[in-house]
Amino acid sequence: MLIGLAFAIASMIGNAGAGLLQSAAADETTSRRPLALRPLYLVGLLVDGLAWACTVVALRHLPVFAVQAILGGAIALTALASWAIYGVHLRIRDRLAVTACVLGLATIAASAQDEPPQPLTGVTVLVLYSAVAVLAVAAIAVWRLAAAWPLSLIAGLGFGGTSLAVRALQLPPGVEADVVSLAAQPATYLIVLFWVIGITTYSRALVVGSLPSVTAVFATTEVLAPGLIGIVLLGDRIREGWLLPFGVGLVVAIVGVVVLAGAPVPAPGRRRRRRHVR
Repeated sequence: MLIGLAFAIASMIGNAGAGLLQSAAADETTSRRPLALRPLYLVGLLVDGLAWACTVVALRHLPVFAVQAILGGAIALTALASWAIYGVHLRIRDRLAVTACVLGLATIAASAQDEPPQPLTGVTVLVLYSAVAVLAVAAIAVWRLAAAWPLSLIAGLGFGGTSLAVRALQLPPGVEADVVSLAAQPATYLIVLFWVIGITTYSRALVVGSLPSVTAVFATTEVLAPGLIGIVLLGDRIREGWLLPFGVGLVVAIVGVVVLAGAPVPAPGRRRRRRHVR
């Protein structure tokens, strides 16, 4: 369990750092130099990849909802870092919200039962592939909207889907994963499809909206949806006697996220001016 916790925390830190890098790149995006060509964005993708590798290790030791809860701590890290970088002071309610997020998500993570993942059933495979199709259609439908939250929501579901697929991978005991064993499993292709949906919609959301609000919606969705689905479809379990703490932690974390989503952030123009002066 300690291995899973360590790698999940490392992934949380990496996700927060990647979000900051990608947001900085999004601020400087122009029609002549799109986001995909920005060096900071590419570095952010590299950090994202390293963080995802840590997530994979964590998911082999802990249930989806525990790992996702720890990853949700990136909400607090991102809020603190972005406000520090852009010079916006945290209100008392924002500081309390950060604390609530950390405590709530930590309680959710602590309620996890340490156990190996269960094999995919035919129903689970059908549900997950149907989810990929729905998310792809939804992403196309909201791509041109001025609001960032629909894109953030889809991104959270996309990356959450990768966690479900990773958790569902079945590897022979004592045998390292190889191309043949991975290619034979439906979960492998689900990882790729969910990831493509997640990264494209998340990048687009950063162009449209502000990092704290995007992260709040994205991370909350990434924690709640796949965590609950993992309990229903993958057999992830809450520790005996921890159902009430799990529920309380869930409520506390959601309240904290709602407050952070409404926190003041600097306008894009202000962010560019400050960076230009330095």
